[in-house]
Amino acid sequence: MVTHFNKTKIIATVGPASNSPEVLRALITEGVDVFRLNFSHGSHADHLKVIEHVRKINEEQNLNICLLQDLQGPKIRINDVVDGAVEIVQGQRLKIVCDKSIGTADRLSTSYTRLAQDVKPGDAILIDDGKLEVTVISTDGDMEVETEVVYGGVVKPRKGINLPDTVVTAPSLTEKDIQDLHFGLDNNVEWIALSFVRKVEDIHEIKRIIAERGKDTRVVAKIEKPEAIRNIDSIIAATDAVMVARGDLGVEIGMEEVPMIQKMIVEKCNALGKPVIVATQMMESMITSPRPTRAETNDVANAVMDGADTLMLSAETAAGMYPIETIRSMNRTIQSVESQAEVFHRNFVFNPESQTFYNDTVVANAVGLARDTDARALIGLTKSGYTAFQLAKHRPKANIFIFTDNRVLLNTLNLVWGIRGYYYDRFVSTDDTINDLKDILVKEGHLVEGDVFINIGSMPVMEKKRANMIKLSIVR
Repeated sequence: MVTHFNKTKIIATVGPASNSPEVLRALITEGVDVFRLNFSHGSHADHLKVIEHVRKINEEQNLNICLLQDLQGPKIRINDVVDGAVEIVQGQRLKIVCDKSIGTADRLSTSYTRLAQDVKPGDAILIDDGKLEVTVISTDGDMEVETEVVYGGVVKPRKGINLPDTVVTAPSLTEKDIQDLHFGLDNNVEWIALSFVRKVEDIHEIKRIIAERGKDTRVVAKIEKPEAIRNIDSIIAATDAVMVARGDLGVEIGMEEVPMIQKMIVEKCNALGKPVIVATQMMESMITSPRPTRAETNDVANAVMDGADTLMLSAETAAGMYPIETIRSMNRTIQSVESQAEVFHRNFVFNPESQTFYNDTVVANAVGLARDTDARALIGLTKSGYTAFQLAKHRPKANIFIFTDNRVLLNTLNLVWGIRGYYYDRFVSTDDTINDLKDILVKEGHLVEGDVFINIGSMPVMEKKRANMIKLSIVR
């Protein structure tokens, strides 16, 4: 009996509904590959407990579940309001001030001290995911903005503000983010997501801090601002992975634009072999319902067919009533799509001038050989992870198994499409190594007698260079 697993990975956000070892274990059993720690909520002590739980589960069950730290970024919010809620009505004048005063129905305050400097007359200010909207009439350039209410409603404290027409001058990494980032690096999280990325320099800055700390932590650029769309090619080239963060993106650019932007970003990431995550409201109704809507199931299916590496759940698993059912439902949908849709074997043209041209063509030919021989497995040895990312880029139908002596990398690769990792530190002769890896996969139930498998490696094995060898074998 061959063990089945989905190729498209699942990220679950941890929160009060899921932060106990029992629920974390149950979520992993249902198909979670990555846990997201949302630093917009919770203390360092809370997050540390989750990190320790996940690491312990990995150790006990010989798993490679990885951790994604999601930094809050310059999230602009309304401060506290009197009596916990105030109502603003269409056509009224409303002042928004940059201080810490308690808000009233005609005077709200914001956590963002540069608001009056950044906005100009005519700019829209959206509150609470765009449920409420005001237009800027005037600003004193310092502390106070005069607005008129376009769409009114109830304003609750700590609700987010979006500025779709405004060039926001706040840095992508706030002081809070830098403290949180160092906490994440201290605890060796494998991936860090940078919120509200606007330009490639934002990626360079976070990578500089990671490099100074001597860490191999990878960066996810969250795309949720119109500026990021304008700079998308340079951002994708500089980052390690991309998240289509459809929540703020839908508010900032208009939600009718999001489907095609999602497809465009996924396509660009696929072409460069950069993992791409689709996030926000994928199973939103399951926060309170044990079953998803038909539209949500379609949304998950479409993201898989678009070519997403990973799908992410937010409140569904962090605070919802049915976290385990949500993962089970998402997992089943992924399995159904992958067993029927043409999601495999993407072809790419390689640049002969590239430094990795020979390695890339070796990987591409290995995947082609796997397709032509209906191979069960593609097996790679890697030191840096490069071969693993390249294999995943081609979306082979054969299962990808990656062996490495780099334990951190094993967890890192758990976010990437199709990859299952194993720790291996015996680098002997090529024949012995190939035999070893086959025996491990037979024992694990991933290969059975008669299966074709293809090894990609580098000869001589001891030098641990980039892939230059393909070998086809059959399990006897």
